[in-house]
Amino acid sequence: MNDSTKWLFAFEEGDGKDKKLLGGKGANLCEMTQIGLNVPPGFVISTEACLAYLDTADRSLPDGVMEQVREQMAALEQKTGKGFGDPERPLLVSVRSGSAMSMPGMMDTILNLGLNTETLQGEIRATGDARFGYDAYRRFIQLFGKVALGVPDELFDKEFEAVKHAAEVKQDVDLSAADLKEISTRFLKVVEEYTGKPFPEDPMTQLEIAVKAVFNSWMGKRAVDYRRQFNITPDMANGTAVNVVTMVFGNRGDDSATGVGFTRNPGDGENKLFGEYLINAQGEDVVAGIRTPKPLDRLKVEMPQMAEELAELRSKLEAHYCEVQDFEFTIERGVLYCLQTRNGKMNAQAMVRTSVEMEKEGLISKERALLRIDPMSLEQMLFPRLDPGAKAEAVAQGLPASPGAASGVAVFDADRAEQLGRDLGQKVILVREETKPEDIHGFFASQGILTSRGGKTSHAAVVARGMGKPCVAGAEGISVDVSRREALVGDTSFKEGDTITIDGTSGRVYLGAIPTVEPDFTPELSTLLAWADEIARLKVLANADTPDDARSARKYGAVGIGLARTERMFNAVDRLPVVIEMIVAETPEQRQAALDALLPLQRKDFRELFEVMAPHPVTIRLLDPPIHEFLPDEHQLEQDIGDLQALARSTRGMTALAGAMGLLHTPDETRRDLDVLRRQVDAILVEEAIVKKEAMLKKVRALHETNPMLGHRGVRLGISFPEIYQMQIRAILEAAAECAKAGIEVQPQIKVPQVCTVEELKRVKTYVDDIHAQVQAQYGHPVNYKFGTMVEVVRACMRAESLAEEAEFFSFGTNDLTQATFSFSREDAENKFLPLYNQSHILQDNPFEVLDVKGVGKLMQLAVEWGRAMRPDLHVGICGEHGGHPASIDFCDGAGLDYVSCSGPRVPVARLAAAHAALKRRG
Repeated sequence: MNDSTKWLFAFEEGDGKDKKLLGGKGANLCEMTQIGLNVPPGFVISTEACLAYLDTADRSLPDGVMEQVREQMAALEQKTGKGFGDPERPLLVSVRSGSAMSMPGMMDTILNLGLNTETLQGEIRATGDARFGYDAYRRFIQLFGKVALGVPDELFDKEFEAVKHAAEVKQDVDLSAADLKEISTRFLKVVEEYTGKPFPEDPMTQLEIAVKAVFNSWMGKRAVDYRRQFNITPDMANGTAVNVVTMVFGNRGDDSATGVGFTRNPGDGENKLFGEYLINAQGEDVVAGIRTPKPLDRLKVEMPQMAEELAELRSKLEAHYCEVQDFEFTIERGVLYCLQTRNGKMNAQAMVRTSVEMEKEGLISKERALLRIDPMSLEQMLFPRLDPGAKAEAVAQGLPASPGAASGVAVFDADRAEQLGRDLGQKVILVREETKPEDIHGFFASQGILTSRGGKTSHAAVVARGMGKPCVAGAEGISVDVSRREALVGDTSFKEGDTITIDGTSGRVYLGAIPTVEPDFTPELSTLLAWADEIARLKVLANADTPDDARSARKYGAVGIGLARTERMFNAVDRLPVVIEMIVAETPEQRQAALDALLPLQRKDFRELFEVMAPHPVTIRLLDPPIHEFLPDEHQLEQDIGDLQALARSTRGMTALAGAMGLLHTPDETRRDLDVLRRQVDAILVEEAIVKKEAMLKKVRALHETNPMLGHRGVRLGISFPEIYQMQIRAILEAAAECAKAGIEVQPQIKVPQVCTVEELKRVKTYVDDIHAQVQAQYGHPVNYKFGTMVEVVRACMRAESLAEEAEFFSFGTNDLTQATFSFSREDAENKFLPLYNQSHILQDNPFEVLDVKGVGKLMQLAVEWGRAMRPDLHVGICGEHGGHPASIDFCDGAGLDYVSCSGPRVPVARLAAAHAALKRRG
């Protein structure tokens, strides 16, 4: 780029649709200016300038930037009638960041730039208000010192609190002009002592340093962490713009104010202006939570005319953007200014409600109503809430800043929260006086956030809502002592490590852990998901192993079961001993006796699943895992045998001792005979237990495999021990026959796992054909079913055409298929090297969470193509964990699958994601 490159855009000329160039904040400032809203004059330095700056070795601004800045500042002087650096009528500006994607509080802002010892006096003369002048000056020194010069906040806070203490005031607004002058003097000294240089006096130098500081904040730790957490990639937002805006002041007295508003409630979606404000304050006071603000409803009492104008502003913003807006405003001496707007960050409940209501109001279409909601965010609506029946008294009441309930150990700093939560896996609640953007890594690791100061639009509240985490803000009954890692609550207290519970829906705080219950669907969510089902092509089924799982899946909207794992049914207390008898059996007759005992139990399992899910399909996977998994651990058995042998020696020894001492022929010989008899019986039982344990140990050793997940499992087991699969097939078909005879419409589907060759399928199909004929003859009623295979072996993908000769459906088991494709053991990979691979961008995602479309996905596409070449009506789905992941669902839709199957609670996510995928295909 050269000197003629256009780096800057006045608000009157910038393209409000080009957020990638101007950032979201800058684009909206341009657009609001152009539609006639009262926005202070200003200009935007583009994101391209940021990237060019960050690309320089010495971090210098690109050629031409400062020349264009001077031109734009001259234009601002003409628009405002003020002069930048003019000691009589000074022009002051704010310097604010703004990327294409909203990142609240993650980058930096500087207010009141342009003040120095001369312009300060000019501002005081122009306004006739010394207190206002020094208040603006001390704010500028602290913000500029922190953001642009790297001076720690704590150094300023220490001096500020010292002056407040000397003046015997608690609130900032109670400080006099003399107090604020003293604070400003102390702040200047802090900067000079920390940096070794005096505070810069020249306004243009201040502006250049500030622009660089905002550009640098794009690569600051909290901004980088935020982008990583929310997967904000360079193609979504790359670099930050800088917005230079004429200052308007909410701290000019009692006819001035500053605040934050939402056009609808971001907590529950209510169609009502929501927000907070402070009289005689600047915007940072509200969002930083330094003072607890007032709700906007109160503005009708304190400033009725401003309340009416704010209502008009709300209507104009929402009508223009057709989206809930989060906006900042300032009132200076009775004049309302809009300083920024952006799409409001809301929790899932609010997003769903506003989507449905805005569609009914004609603001948006059904398609837009669906697309504005991130499918993964629906998990927030399925968060637990406090059990209404739990008897617990709250110890404190704060503001319900972000709904949901969470329990965890209290921690008082973000680093500790990250250590305990992320690194050690503990559930933690981050407790602070107020949070700052630097605390973002602690948010990620916490279950919820509790602050003793701040309001519903404070940093903690906004970020927690965006993450869908519970937050209680402004709990002023709690006094947080970070240095002692303790919080005082009335007559009691809690320390770091103590368990607390917060309820972000009510704002209450409890000591200890409070039980939670599952939430219910809201009417709006039901409506929205019904719209999704109308649009989606993919059907959404559920992985469910029990009738309760199936009932839950139906509640979430599943239209069938894509995976019922029969091995999960074997682990029940009433059948595991029978399963073990089947495994340790030495003869076919012994094994058949155990299977005969299991048959009615399995038949009952399947019938209940069919009844709950009728008339939808139920896909039952025949036994898959290696049978050794049902047996005790080898080392535990060895230890048990050793313990029993020691007990046997002890019992035999005591019996022999009693006989040697002649105790069997004393007057109490009857009692002693009984005692010895008891000991002898105990010895016999112990010996029998040893024999059983030794037999089981022998079986465990015989079944030992070096790599059991690639060994004797799935169809290989069913062919080696056909009686196991035959029992399960009979149970499925008999259950279906019983349902059919009772008039219940069922769609049983028999799925064979771990298949790698069509010959395996043919062998199992002979079992099915024989048993099917027997069951139909036995019940005198036709029994319909489908026969298919689980595709989870790479060779199965390559031989899909031949498998489709026998299989009526394919069900991709992407968990095992991913392991096989990568040659990764999931447990070892996720615990050892996968985090490093993701962090180093060797792999973009964890392939066990996000379907690997370049490898596993290509195998799936080939299998679908070749399988349907043999059988055009081949039904194809996915039943791995990827079936509930939106990006994976999008791939499945594009690959022509018929359904996805996932865990019950993720069904709503999958339903919405399926609609998104269909809308994407429509363009």
